[in-house]
Formats: sequence, C-alpha cells, structure tokens
Amino acid sequence: MLAGYAFFCFRSTSAGLMLVCQCNVITDREIKRVILDLLKEDPWAIIVPAKVYRELEKRCKCAGCVPNVVDIITAVTEEYHLQLQADAAPGTVIPPRPPALRRKRIGGRHERRSTGHRAA
Repeated sequence: MLAGYAFFCFRSTSAGLMLVCQCNVITDREIKRVILDLLKEDPWAIIVPAKVYRELEKRCKCAGCVPNVVDIITAVTEEYHLQLQADAAPGTVIPPRPPALRRKRIGGRHERRSTGHRAA
C-alpha cells in the first residue's frame, strides 16, 4: 500500500465483501461480527461507531466511514432484534422499534445553500 494513497470503496461480488473503512481496511463482515458480539453480551446496548472501533482495536482516522458504520449498526441491530422477537417465547414482551432518528433531507437545500449555489 502506498503511503497517502486512498483506496476507493469496493464491493467484491465473488466474496460478498465491502470495504467500509479505507484508512484501516475494515470490511463490513468485521463490523457485523463485532456488532453481533456486542449484542450477544447485551441485546439492548447502545452501539456507536467508537465502540465498534474500540473492539476492532483501531482508531477512526478521517471519519469518512462513520455514516456507513452507523447504517450497518442500525441494520444489524434491527435484524438482531427481529430475530430475537421471532425466537421469543409466547407472552414475552419485546419493545417496539423506535421511530427513525435520522431525518431525511427534503428539498434541494444543503448546509443552507440553495440548489443553484456554486462554490467556484
């Protein structure tokens, strides 16, 4: 690997791997494994990217991957809780899924700039 050369995110169709963090070369499988391990310890733990990186013994360098890690955490946690609910004994109360926390950007505005705004 060349120093200072950033690799682009890729998805290998043959292996089903996706490189999520280019700085640390972390795949989605590694992140999912860590999240599942954390959920097995405590199914209702709040998992944040910093906790995932700590378990992987790596540091978030440029933070470009953090939104992708958050999306993976959300998807894996939701799948885990749905599986937990499906495997639960009859009469067991499983808390419902909370409403979406991330707001979708509506309209053509970004950072208070109109759609036609050009930086250059």
